[in-house]
Amino acid sequence: MSLRQMEYFVAVVEESSFTRAAERLHVTQPALSHQIKALERNVGGELLERLPRGVLLTPMGRAFLPHAERSVRSAAQARRAARAAAGAEGGELHIATVHSVAVGVLPDVFAHWRRAHPGVRLVLHEYASTDALEEEVERGIADLAVGPLPTRWSGPVVPVGEEEIVLVVPFDDPLAGRSSVALRELADRFWVRCAMEPLVDGRPFLEAVCARAGFAPRTAVWTEHTSTAVRMAAAGVGVSTAAAHLVRSAIGEDCAVLGVDPPWLRPMGVFSRVALTGAAAAFTELLRSLPTAGIHPLRPAALSPERPYADCGAPPAVVR
Repeated sequence: MSLRQMEYFVAVVEESSFTRAAERLHVTQPALSHQIKALERNVGGELLERLPRGVLLTPMGRAFLPHAERSVRSAAQARRAARAAAGAEGGELHIATVHSVAVGVLPDVFAHWRRAHPGVRLVLHEYASTDALEEEVERGIADLAVGPLPTRWSGPVVPVGEEEIVLVVPFDDPLAGRSSVALRELADRFWVRCAMEPLVDGRPFLEAVCARAGFAPRTAVWTEHTSTAVRMAAAGVGVSTAAAHLVRSAIGEDCAVLGVDPPWLRPMGVFSRVALTGAAAAFTELLRSLPTAGIHPLRPAALSPERPYADCGAPPAVVR
């Protein structure tokens, strides 16, 4: 079987149509059908069920699809990496991350990159959770990922620093003049929660740490995005948690930021399915070297993914 055949197969699945896939690939429909039939002969059975108004995957097709997708994306990644490594015009570096890092950390990094490597275009893929981020990078959607250190990852992982999780309150809050607060002092407060809140041992992070502090958080509002939660907290709806780089770098001009005593810190890194070379290695080094990236330098005893928040009172656990 050939890479072209797998590209054609993936296109037909994504478009649910031979006609639309042929248009997308700029080939004739008979040529596309011929390649698909040749692929099916090679694997020993039908991959697609042809219907009057589309196509469906057969059981054999469902088993074959993820491997075909990975092969096609790996080939595209190899082409991008080769061109980017040479600084070729039109070279691309695909970077995946979670929303808070995209907003709070990467703008400065991307600006520095564009000045140093104007011929290599950056493509950003944003995800709401670390689970989604790791899953998509494993599928080959990006050349590298920037985010919380992954667990059980088989590819290269490069720690780049630690992010601090802080509390957000309005400027007229009684605590606004302080630099930090013990979590137990907030036992009677309402909270603005976010669907992007990570999990600790299967529980939302805030519930886990508040339980260790002896109380259950009272939720005033649930939001979909961290930036919305921060805005709600700034308006006085309730206390919110957020990464310090998100609040201080992008959306926190109209709110007060409090650290937690002892602080909540989470290790951050760059990870990939394959070795970080060329443009990917250069981007990783740039991220490690920029003091304005919004991430604290790693301490001598940096955290592991199994201990993702330092000194938060929560038991060792994986934050997802």
